[in-house]
Amino acid sequence: MRLTAGVSGAALAAGIGVPEAAAAGRTGHHRDGIRTYVLVHGTHSAGSFWTAIGRELTLRGHRVVAVDQPLHGTERFVPRAYQTQDLRALATEASPVAALTLDDFERRVTQAVRRAARLGGPVVLVGHSMGGLSVSRVGNAVPELLAHICCMAAFCPSRTMPSLNACAASPEGRHAITPMDQLVGDPAKLGVLRLNWRTSDRRDLAVFKEMICADHSDVGFLRVLEGMQTDESMTAYDGRAVGRAGTWGRIPRTYLRFGKDRTVATALQDRMIAEADALTPDNRFTVHSIPDAGHLGPEDPARVTDLLHGLRV
Repeated sequence: MRLTAGVSGAALAAGIGVPEAAAAGRTGHHRDGIRTYVLVHGTHSAGSFWTAIGRELTLRGHRVVAVDQPLHGTERFVPRAYQTQDLRALATEASPVAALTLDDFERRVTQAVRRAARLGGPVVLVGHSMGGLSVSRVGNAVPELLAHICCMAAFCPSRTMPSLNACAASPEGRHAITPMDQLVGDPAKLGVLRLNWRTSDRRDLAVFKEMICADHSDVGFLRVLEGMQTDESMTAYDGRAVGRAGTWGRIPRTYLRFGKDRTVATALQDRMIAEADALTPDNRFTVHSIPDAGHLGPEDPARVTDLLHGLRV
């Protein structure tokens, strides 16, 4: 069950914060509308996922930090056998990603938030997919530094579903596509969920596309595959990431709901939103739905960019 739940989410980068910095961030630049967006990628992904959205937000006058989680993006681990497409060797090659936990992810994002708060402007924390776990964790850790949090088709664990695995194993989560036949190696031995995004198998490619971006063109899908990472930590999938009412729960929040998501099923998105709102009925999610969007969002990023630009801080 833990393996199946984890795989269903598998389709998919210091300082000391002080209240004064948070206060300056929330009010000092409100008049001109400039804020700093800290963008957190999902599973098997990297900060480059946000390139088009980040570019447009920057052109609109904002500051943007696209975080690479540890051993992702510019630090990414690439199995030697993945480069050579030696599938037998790929099934057993050890991965340092297996040692990563949600604590590692949280520390990376919290560092970015602390620096962004010191540099000025309200800080908006946005997480996609598995990046929602970091949003909840960081919201608990430094709520005073955040002017707004946004979950973009993201996991938002609750008391009844405290981890990504628990969310994905729920009745609503089981509506997602689970690429069991596409797994490379034994996750229990590797400690990671490994997928071969460079496969030439037409069936595997069809599953990947349906899972993450069925609404994209074939050319756009190939661009997506080029940015995907082979490995994601099984330990992180099972880590607890529940937002608390007195910390995360008092930050203004938005959910971007994607209506054709086959990784974070739409029914699961609705349940996570409802359970979060039940925890803090006086501070509910503002929900924006894009009915025709798959897990990665619309191929044209303008629709998402407009929504992020318009968040109230």
